[in-house]
Amino acid sequence: MQKLTRGKCLLKEELKSHGRTQSWLARRTGYSRQQISNWIAGRDKMSFEAAVLISRILECKAEDLYEWELA
Repeated sequence: MQKLTRGKCLLKEELKSHGRTQSWLARRTGYSRQQISNWIAGRDKMSFEAAVLISRILECKAEDLYEWELA
């Protein structure tokens, strides 16, 4: 059985491609800028709910917010 592993957070790249900032996303989601920074830096992994919310705001897929590896 293969295992899917979440790798690097790609939120910074998604924000940049949309011309948006962490502060803008914090205002739109209600998450703190520090929490968003923690996700981007890999200090925390975002919850499924956070990923879906952010993906809807940025009009991308939740799976686009991370690199994924099959192990």
